[in-house]
Amino acid sequence: MIRTLFLLLAATVVAHAEAPPGWKLVWSDEFDGKEIDFTKWAAEENGHGGGNGEMQYYVDRPENVRVEDGHLVIEARKGYFNAGGVEKEFTSGRLRTKRRASWLYGRFEVRAKLPKGKGIWPAIWLLPEKETYGGWAASGEIDIMELVGHEPNKVHGTLHHGASWPKNIHTGAPFELKEGTFADDFHVFTTEWEKDEIRWYVDGKLYQTQKEWKSEGKPFPAPFDQPFFMILNVAVGGAWPGPPDASTVFPQRMTIDYVRIYQRP
Repeated sequence: MIRTLFLLLAATVVAHAEAPPGWKLVWSDEFDGKEIDFTKWAAEENGHGGGNGEMQYYVDRPENVRVEDGHLVIEARKGYFNAGGVEKEFTSGRLRTKRRASWLYGRFEVRAKLPKGKGIWPAIWLLPEKETYGGWAASGEIDIMELVGHEPNKVHGTLHHGASWPKNIHTGAPFELKEGTFADDFHVFTTEWEKDEIRWYVDGKLYQTQKEWKSEGKPFPAPFDQPFFMILNVAVGGAWPGPPDASTVFPQRMTIDYVRIYQRP
């Protein structure tokens, strides 16, 4: 019995550690415990609006961010929240690995089911641990996946670079499902970031490659030549999706099965 249990546990570890050819697993979270692992993640709490008029207050509480049935749940909810004199009509969750883990190059793979609805904006993305080349977006941003909820069958992979706002630029392309939406089932979102090339995949299908980017006054491959950390969040409102309307159903959740990060051996 003990030997059988050991073999089962060993098989589970091997399954979680399986890497695609040419890559080695260096960091992961399978969300198999009962709580968020705060040695890996930090929960942000603020109502600043993300610099683009978002309408949520990010809160560290189980209603908005939790581990449930082997998944990470980030849930946007309607309901007034007031903290520090800032009142918002919506709450949500935002986790990041800043000051816990960051990576220079790698394969970033997240299996998730996404929310939908006007004004809902889930994202899986990377920001630099240090702003080596200046403020956003001179030091870069890599968006593994973004979705605006009124287009629930389309995700976007984007680079932000060039110079500090408002002289920054963004480059990227979307991936669109042939049928159904990203809220119907889980999909695997992957970005492979190498020194001179960044690639985006959905469910293993390559849909975009970028080989050109810049940081004002700095040689290529700046700004994407420094360690970046990961962020997982669900925003409400903002300049891109616009505000929710009467058709938007709350709560809306992004459910994440795993996060796995690989690097070249």
